[in-house]
Amino acid sequence: MWWGVAAALLANTLYSLGFVLEKRALTSLPEVSIRQPARLLRLVIGSPLWIGGSLALASGFAAQLVVYRTLPIAAAQGIFVSGLVLLVLLSARLLGEETSGRERYALGAILLALLMVVLSLREGSDTVSQDAPYQLILLVCVPSLAAGVWLYASAERRTRNRHRRPTTGVEYGVAVGLLYGVSSLAIKGVSSRLTTHGIGGALLDLLSSPYPYLLLFTGVFGLVMSQAALQRCRASLIVPVCTTVTSLFTAVLGTLSFGEALPDEPLRLALRVAGTALAVAVLLTMPKHDSAPQPSPPAKELASP
Repeated sequence: MWWGVAAALLANTLYSLGFVLEKRALTSLPEVSIRQPARLLRLVIGSPLWIGGSLALASGFAAQLVVYRTLPIAAAQGIFVSGLVLLVLLSARLLGEETSGRERYALGAILLALLMVVLSLREGSDTVSQDAPYQLILLVCVPSLAAGVWLYASAERRTRNRHRRPTTGVEYGVAVGLLYGVSSLAIKGVSSRLTTHGIGGALLDLLSSPYPYLLLFTGVFGLVMSQAALQRCRASLIVPVCTTVTSLFTAVLGTLSFGEALPDEPLRLALRVAGTALAVAVLLTMPKHDSAPQPSPPAKELASP
């Protein structure tokens, strides 16, 4: 189990570093748009810094496969949220992004939620499920994908209103978070398909499941949507929102879909449920708009002597 905790912390580090590197690369690129996905891909692939960020994210994906083979879904998501603190530190150091006092309190609450989930773990008493009915997975994932794309399109329409207050990216983060939540369930499914003996048998078993196709859809759409949103909004806010939505989606629907039992002991159950509820409350109370830049005062005219 503790190998899974270490893998989750490693995945956090890789994901945080990857997002920050991609954000830094995007700030030096021309404006990208989901309406021109080919141009977007051409621009980002031509940036060595963006490639480095993508490689870090891909390595985090590999670490996440290890996590899902050793930890229950709900517990794993609680640990993944801890990466938000590292992300904020890297954003401040490498991107010069500043967080408000309200946002720092929110991150502190997320750390408390993480601690509660970790304390709910116990070696040998938590079961790690390895399978789920395909029909149930599709019933959960397909409407979630549709909701994420619709929400992102709605945020795009509102953003084009020039008189609208500057957005922090909460809506973008929720939309992309839904896609990444589906991707997280697909990663869990892929890890369960890798138990078949022999590479050939495991590959055939994997291709006969919906998981690689869900990963392909979320990978393509998630890439385009996340890069456009990341260029427009602060990484120190949009990524925490995205991570929180992804973690809650995976913890709740993943636990139900894969049939993983919650802790039997009242204290451990209360810690896990309360940690999840605290993360939800933090997401709902995060500010949805940045403060509008204050105009500089006009220079005083020099009086003639």
